[in-house]
Amino acid sequence: MNEVEKLYNMLKKVQEPKGFYFNKDRERVFELLGALLVNKERYGYMSCPCRLASGEREKDRDIVCPCTYRTPDVEEYGSCYCNLYVSRAWNEEKIPHVYVPERRPPEKLFP
Repeated sequence: MNEVEKLYNMLKKVQEPKGFYFNKDRERVFELLGALLVNKERYGYMSCPCRLASGEREKDRDIVCPCTYRTPDVEEYGSCYCNLYVSRAWNEEKIPHVYVPERRPPEKLFP
């Protein structure tokens, strides 16, 4: 089992009981998890692969995966910004797959 698969299994076990599921598109999920591992190697923490990290953990605290924005995104849209974490209804296509707008404050977008 490679590192991405290990991360997948560990996060799935922790997050599903909380109501957060991985996107059913496993290829996308594995790409995102791989990018999280790259960011962990690069910065020392798993910053969101869909956002620009500063490299300073304290400044990026809000985008360490799962990010601060995941819960409100999944509650409102059925998916987080990256489409990594989704609701069961989103995966079952019971709700529309719409664009999830960026919630991160503008002053943090470009470190």
